[in-house]
Amino acid sequence: MSTDPRSDTGAELYLASTSPRRGQLLGQIGVRYSRIMVAVDESAILGESPQQQVERLALLKARAGWESLGGNKLLPVLAADTIVVVDDQVLGKPESEKDALGMLQTLSGRSHYVFSAIAVMNGARTESCYVKTQVSFRTLSEDECQLYWNTGEPRDKAGAYGIQGYGAIFVDSIDGSYSNVVGLPLLETAKMLARFGVTLWNEINERSLHPAIK
Repeated sequence: MSTDPRSDTGAELYLASTSPRRGQLLGQIGVRYSRIMVAVDESAILGESPQQQVERLALLKARAGWESLGGNKLLPVLAADTIVVVDDQVLGKPESEKDALGMLQTLSGRSHYVFSAIAVMNGARTESCYVKTQVSFRTLSEDECQLYWNTGEPRDKAGAYGIQGYGAIFVDSIDGSYSNVVGLPLLETAKMLARFGVTLWNEINERSLHPAIK
């Protein structure tokens, strides 16, 4: 990591996440970021509600990211966490093929909820919030669940599916934020980042200031 990430990437934010999807979503709203890696204990706490769990973990990740920077604390840190909940049961990333197939069968033909939390920290202050979206699946056959597992897509995703990928054909309806289901609720993220002085739509802004840029 360079001493000043603005010098070579124009970054205005550290993203404390390894998720390529969150990076793509930030790019969608024109945010330039520098990625940092964090590791936290993501174990649930007994009696914790889904919203409490995701918000606590997002804050833990943001704090871990901030502390990892040492003397390089030039930009705010954004972190997020996402879980799938059905019948008050939290479905995280599958640990095995059997686990993934069980999750998909649990979600088959019914509705579940996706909770995502975001947290931003810059040393002076910290903000966080969570978003909840209802997703309804059509009925899935065992064969198509197996075929979906064979694509490799479910392996690193909460609830063993990705709405932005092959898993989109399972979704009958969605009530709430689509980007939240992908892993980063963009409306809430954009509002929070703006309060931390992070510029959105960078490419469009540059073209407005310098019409010759194409």
